[in-house]
Amino acid sequence: MAGFHVRSVLVTGSNRGIGLELIKHFIGKPNPPEVIFATCRDPEGARAQELKKLASKHPNVMILQLEATDSASIKSAAKKAEARLGGTGLNLLINNAGVMPPSTLESATPEDMLSVYNTNVVGPSDPVSPQAFLPLLKKAAQGSNQKGMSCSKAAIVNISTVLGSIEKTPETFSFVPVVSYRCSKAALNMLTKCQSMGYKQDGLLCTALHPGWVKTELGNFQPNVQADLTVDESVSGLMKVICDLSEKHHGVLMSWEGNTLPW
Repeated sequence: MAGFHVRSVLVTGSNRGIGLELIKHFIGKPNPPEVIFATCRDPEGARAQELKKLASKHPNVMILQLEATDSASIKSAAKKAEARLGGTGLNLLINNAGVMPPSTLESATPEDMLSVYNTNVVGPSDPVSPQAFLPLLKKAAQGSNQKGMSCSKAAIVNISTVLGSIEKTPETFSFVPVVSYRCSKAALNMLTKCQSMGYKQDGLLCTALHPGWVKTELGNFQPNVQADLTVDESVSGLMKVICDLSEKHHGVLMSWEGNTLPW
């Protein structure tokens, strides 16, 4: 981890929770990225104030307006990122933005299912398009002299969850049903696998990460069940995993502790 260095990173959903903590951890590295793109839906809103304070103190942090369900805002953010990068590529894209509304088999409506799918699956898919950040990721891979795959070369990391693991569902379904969320994350896992197949020849590492059950606005949705990880504990683990990712982790789902999880 000490020798790991990523020149540029973009994190979606950076104004709170895991996304904000990822920005803090990248800033705090002994060799922080030269450019840290922190995206959020409303950079001027009340929820983005802590992020704005960070950006005001650290010139390598650039806040970008990006709405995960709005292709126009994603393309606009990509153009601004390209200008800031000045001809170099984007090394690491972390798709973190997501939603997890309470839902059961009985309560989930078609509108709920589609809304969650749009944010949690289409949202991470759209930035990795020819009109958005994909050309910048490919440029980073092409311009690197590193062998193999790594996040310091070029990578797409999708923040997923063990709740999207079909094999693991019996272990948690009874007390965390969240049907729309589970289905969307199972689809995100499939997207990650497809990306790993489609972008392998381009040298892009593609991995899905489970951050654990974290004490965030998303994680504390069940009144009778408490999340067991602090945001710092989760992100500290995620950062270690991100630093160690290589081609052997390409197209897999991993936990914040570095363990491979079944799809």
